[in-house]
Order: sequence, then structure tokens, then C-alpha cells
Amino acid sequence: MSDSPEQDYDPGDVAIIGMSLRAPGARTKEQFWHNLIHGRESVSILDKDDIHVDETLIHSPFYVPACGVLDTYDKFDPSVFGISDRMAAAMTPENRLFLESAWESLEDGGYDPDRVEGEVGIYGANNAQTAALYSSPPDRVSVGPEAMEAGAAWSPDTMTSNALYYMGLRGEAVTLAAVCAGFHYSVHMACQSLLLGQIDMAIAGGAMVRLPHPRGHLWEENRILSKDGHCRPFDANGTGTVLSSGVVTVLLKPLAEAVKDRDHIYTVVKGSAVNNNGVSAVAYGMAQPERLSACIANAMQVGGVTPDTVSMYEANALGLPMTDELEVHAANMAFGKTTGTTSIGGVKGNVGHGGVVSGGFGAIKAAMALYHKKLPATINLTEVNEDIGFPGTPFVPQSGTADWETESGIRRAGITSIGGGGYNAHLVLEEPPNAAERGPESEGRPRLATLSALDDEALAAQRARLKDWLVAHPELRLDDICFSLNLGRKVMDRRWAAVVRSRAELIAALSDDAPRGLATETAAAPQANVDSFQRNDNGILPSGNDGQALSELAAAWVTGQRVDFASLHPEEASHRVPLPTYPFRPRRFWRTNW
Repeated sequence: MSDSPEQDYDPGDVAIIGMSLRAPGARTKEQFWHNLIHGRESVSILDKDDIHVDETLIHSPFYVPACGVLDTYDKFDPSVFGISDRMAAAMTPENRLFLESAWESLEDGGYDPDRVEGEVGIYGANNAQTAALYSSPPDRVSVGPEAMEAGAAWSPDTMTSNALYYMGLRGEAVTLAAVCAGFHYSVHMACQSLLLGQIDMAIAGGAMVRLPHPRGHLWEENRILSKDGHCRPFDANGTGTVLSSGVVTVLLKPLAEAVKDRDHIYTVVKGSAVNNNGVSAVAYGMAQPERLSACIANAMQVGGVTPDTVSMYEANALGLPMTDELEVHAANMAFGKTTGTTSIGGVKGNVGHGGVVSGGFGAIKAAMALYHKKLPATINLTEVNEDIGFPGTPFVPQSGTADWETESGIRRAGITSIGGGGYNAHLVLEEPPNAAERGPESEGRPRLATLSALDDEALAAQRARLKDWLVAHPELRLDDICFSLNLGRKVMDRRWAAVVRSRAELIAALSDDAPRGLATETAAAPQANVDSFQRNDNGILPSGNDGQALSELAAAWVTGQRVDFASLHPEEASHRVPLPTYPFRPRRFWRTNW
């Protein structure tokens, strides 16, 4: 790939520019990745007191007290979205989790919902059963405001429209059902709308909360749920998977537009494909090799990708020998007589089977692997199932974490998701394009950095998180950091600002013992002569770019003035970079009847 910003990109390429994840054992995608590369299993073996099911079921000899627990499944921060506590309690847990995750993806991409231009589509999959188990449907005898509000909160269909509405965006909203292939179907539909020009950006993903939560499962021979509470992909002793919950969303934009807009690109969606088995000789709900193979091959064909360039295959891999054999057979048919070698793995060993979001766990694993150029180990794989017949195929089980070397010169990953009812889906991801050459950052130039939150406690949490992030990421440039903070975060009532000339000064300003005068915030803001500023439709304008002018602008902003932040970065080549997202302060909301 060329380093030139004028490069012509494939018009079918879509960039992933923001990501959000909550999974068992991981509140963020960074925690998730850390767990993967260190081979950690996040499936919990539950105490009987923690299992909210019938007592007789717990004592069954076939009951397996294991699941992937989602710590915040019952909590939510409605204040960020202007949602009342009554509405928050009526919303299903999947509605709430998806809304927060969509916000995080947008912020991770460096976009403030209040300043987003154009149409944003939101596509998401959920589990209709969760709504039924959470509470009874609202009373439809009335169609008054309260009944309509309750229906919008409770309905699985309104998950994406709620996210669009409460984030203040305009565009498409599509909530879909494709069982365990739901995440992939959401991304597939989002990419189609983007490439057709129907929208400018898209948020796609899925949310799954298994209720009651947490709970185990009953083991049945030759079914997909594990006998011992562990998922063992491709292992001769595998007995199936474990159920889990989670939420994953990604922010998407056509690659050429993302490069032009100086977005941070995690990975590129080269191709996607979906199909269904329909009538086949294989039992209904099981993988049908010929149809799954066609789906995988179609995704590669759509992206103009040859199998020898796909060096990572993230399998559906339920850890049941029969289903793993069928999937590898299908993938081998799709790859054909390739001369390349492909690492094969399965994330369900780490986090279990997340239903509609399970493909999202695999996609985030692959995206982070591409971004970090590292292949995580497939855990719980101690004795490869010889019946799968890996010899003679391009696939080599990834038994340990390793640097990702590639024979083709480019890193690509294929991610398969299979759903009961014959749903097949496949994504092909590619490493991000090489960054364009950039000149050195101007040393000693004063810059304005801003943060805001709903209250002082959340503002303090933002300062602490940003400080830790900057210490952990010394490669980030000050101009990019300030650009991303000033233009990529929603402006709230409690504010903090600092005029700094280096990363070190910014880190010092964020500290609890910051040098006097280095930073200012709403709680102790100096007086500002707001009448001295020029204004346009977007707010007040800086009187200059020197330290004094920026300090005066900071003082005006922290006391509630609207600022045209775009005027701080005219004709700059600053890039959006990932920074900590809003520190939600979730409270428990639960409702089991109306």
C-alpha cells in the first residue's frame, strides 16, 4: 500500500474507525485484547448462591454451573442521554448496553454526536427472548404517551432507533434478527448502505444478555453446550461451548472518506457475505459445508481477495468435534488449493458463546490482531482432533500467541459466524493502510486541551483516565490529542481546560497536584471578558493562537461559552486518535413487571 494520501482506494473498502466492547472479563476492547494475548479464560464457574434458577435444576447431575458473566448487565447511566429513571428501568438491558456502546464507538472514532454532519445509520442485532424474560410487554390498550414510551423502551425492534434518537443523530435505524450470526449481518447491511451512498457513517453491532443472569446450562450428549464448563475449539476432548453475554459495536466509514477525514483506522472491511442453508441433507440448524463454503468464498470474491493472502481464520468453533469438523471442511473447500498458510483460532475458548454478539467477539479479536500484528493463542486446545484433518489444508491451529508474519506481504483475516436456522456469514478484514508521511510536530507551540462531563466526579475520572492513557501511549502527538478532544467529545456543563506546550505539560495539568495556573475548570474558573471575542454561528473565536489568547478562550469556555473549536485547527493535518471515552457512572435499573 502506498503512503500517499492521494492513493486511489478500492471503492468497496470500508474502514472501521471506532470500536466498543463489553465481554466477560473485559469492560473495554483493550482489556479484551490483553486477556486474549495472555491466554486468559473469562468463563466463570458459579457458586450455587449466584445461580438464579430453580433449585431442582441446580442439583441435576447434568447441570453445568458455568457461563460468561457480564458484570454490568443490569446497570446504566441514563443521565448522559437525558433519559429519566422511569424510562431507564423500562428499557431492556440490551437496549441500554447497545446505547452506551454505540456512544463509545462514536467517541472512540473521534466524533461528537452534536457535531456530526450527514446521515448516520445504526444497525444492530439482539435477542428477542431477553425482552420477554426481562418483563411483560407493555399494555397496548392505550396508545397515549406513557404507553408509547414504555413500548419504545421495551421493544427489541427499537434498540437501534433508540440509539439514533438519544444520541441526537439522523439516519437509518435497523434492528435485525439473524440469531447467532446477528453481528455479522449488521455489519454486512451497514457496509451495503455505506457503499450505496445512503448514509455517511454507520454504527453496527449487537447486544446479548442471557436472563436470568448468571446461570449455567444442562449438558446433553452431542449438543453444543459443554460438559465440563470449558470450550475447547478443535480439541479431541471438546464437548461444546458455554453461554455468555456481551455487546460489540463498530463505527464504519468508506475507506477513502476515512483517509481524507484523517480518521484513525483500526482495520478495513474488504468483503462480507451472508446466506442461508435452506433445505439440505444436514440437520436443520447445523452447518451445511457447501453453503458455508459458498458464503466464505463469496466474501473473498466481493473483496477481490485471494485465499493465499488470508493468513488468519477466526472460526465459529463451538468446541464440539462434529461442528468444528464441518466448519473446517467448509473453509477448506472455500480456500481451495491455496499455497498459503492460515492460522486458525476460536475466541469462544476465552469468552464462551455470546449468541448474536459472538461474531462480534471474533471480529474484535481479528481487528485487534491486525492492528497489533499479533496472533493470540487458541486456549484450551491441548490435543488437536485428528478427525478434523488439518494436514492437507492451509489451516494451522494457533496454539500460542505469536507475532503475525505473513507470506503474502499483507495481513488479512476471515471471520465466520454461524447461526441456528441455517444462517451463515463471513467477513474479510485487512490491516489498515500505511499512514501518510507527516512532518514533525511544532515544538513549544501552545495548544488548548479540553474535557467536559455532567458533574465534577465524572470530570475528575476523565482527567485520571486521560492521564493514564497518555502515559501508556507515548507515541501520541499533542496536536492530535488536542484535535481529538476539542472536536470529538460532546460538550457538557462541567468543564476543564489547559493551555499546554508539550505532552509532559498536559500530563502534569491532568494530575491531582497540577501546577497552579496550568489548568482551569468550571468549579474555579477565572472571570473572562466574553464581550471582547468575535463570534460566528458556531460560537466565539480565538483572538490568536498564542498562550494568552488561548488562556482567555479557555476561561470563557469553562464558564459556559460556546466555542468554535474548528477555528483552533485551521489547515492543520491533525488526526483523530483513540482516547478514553466518557466515564459512564452506571446505576442498577431493573423491572420484572409493569
